[in-house]
Amino acid sequence: MAKLVVAGKANCPHYAKVELLADYLQANLPNFRVHKITQHPDKWEQWLHDICEMNGWEHRESPVIWRELLDRGGKGLLLGGVNDFLEYAQRYYGITSRMLSEEMLDVAEENLQAYIEIEKEEEEIKSLIKPLQIWITSASAPMCYQLIPMLANGEVFGMTTEISIHLLDTDQFKEALCGIVMEAEDMAFPLLRSISEHTEIDEAFIQADVVIVLDDVLLNREVQSLENYIREVGEICQVYAPLIEKNAKSEVRVISSGKTFVNLKAMMIMTYGPSIKPENVIAVATSCESAAKAMLARKLNMNAAGVKDVIVWGNITGCNYIDLSHAKLYGYDCAIWGPANFSHPLLNMIYDSEWIHSEFLSAQSSLSSRVYHCVGMLPAHAVATVLRYWYHGSPPGEIVSVGILTEGQFCVPEGIVFSMPVRFQNGNWEVMTELEINETTQEVLACLAHELIQEKLVALKEIKEMHPYRAD
Repeated sequence: MAKLVVAGKANCPHYAKVELLADYLQANLPNFRVHKITQHPDKWEQWLHDICEMNGWEHRESPVIWRELLDRGGKGLLLGGVNDFLEYAQRYYGITSRMLSEEMLDVAEENLQAYIEIEKEEEEIKSLIKPLQIWITSASAPMCYQLIPMLANGEVFGMTTEISIHLLDTDQFKEALCGIVMEAEDMAFPLLRSISEHTEIDEAFIQADVVIVLDDVLLNREVQSLENYIREVGEICQVYAPLIEKNAKSEVRVISSGKTFVNLKAMMIMTYGPSIKPENVIAVATSCESAAKAMLARKLNMNAAGVKDVIVWGNITGCNYIDLSHAKLYGYDCAIWGPANFSHPLLNMIYDSEWIHSEFLSAQSSLSSRVYHCVGMLPAHAVATVLRYWYHGSPPGEIVSVGILTEGQFCVPEGIVFSMPVRFQNGNWEVMTELEINETTQEVLACLAHELIQEKLVALKEIKEMHPYRAD
């Protein structure tokens, strides 16, 4: 079977002549097939250069005709241009074209108009489907590699919501980003409209609906002081925040995640991007929350998914407090059973109260260390979970810990990013101020707030040193 590909400029009269002759051959010969590729005149030269370079051909005119030895897309055998095709048709089939120059010009004009109309129609169809634009910074991090399938499989934003993912990192990680893009494309997620890599900072966050900030600073207190690390965080956010203001959509949602200074990154983005809505910037505490639940589940010999309403207070990647006073157990194997929504207060089920006050509380630092050394699966799941809640709501009545800009809730001073209990509903979140906390917890919160206030003061000091004339 002869299978030919005919490609040319939409307004090329020679392409029009070859096209009509090829159509005639296909209509009258049972074993002749043709595939036509029409290109806009402005794009033709580059397209021809690329196709010739890919196949090792030498051809400089429109049209170009080749024979496919396999199915469409297989390696082709170059036939040539218009004269080569006419000779081929005459030699093998005894058929030629007697099309006049005037007719060729008329058909070429019709081809161009049809091409423009089809292209316009395709653009209109594409414009009706507007995928969510997701930007991920420091995208070479292992966490990003784990996060992309979670975002693209439909569980986070919905099974009918298409997304476009943009991976941002520095030039030195361009090869790694290209590898991630290639793998994601090969996986053929039905809801992933596109995925691309970016190393030019000026083009960052264009039309962003969601920005996920993964940037971390590598902590080594023997080498650098805390002030220097805070300066690094400030420099990162000083670049990102104005670009988010300038390029992203007005309702952009910003998620601060990673292993270090998660609260501070969220606060610095608000500081350097004053027009970004504070309620649209949050820090993810779900990794700490999940690690604590897993530790409790091991103690109780149950599934960690049944441990609910564990609260993470304070500095997510620093000093925090795991509060169990509202925690509940679902599906716990004990003497009292109930329906699926029946729960037991966790503290009533752990009879070894000494374990709570000694081993569990002392293990909180090791929990933070475990989260810090996670390869990427846990923090990726945490980001995906929070995004799903943000877009579709958290389970009714369930507590979620999130770092948010405080407004005096639970007597925590205003103006710091502090992890506290929230619920997600109708695309927003609200602090669960109806929860009661005891005096001991209140004292702990005051200490945690003091640490974050000091961190904020150091950050503001660094800002003033870098920008002595900047208004507070």
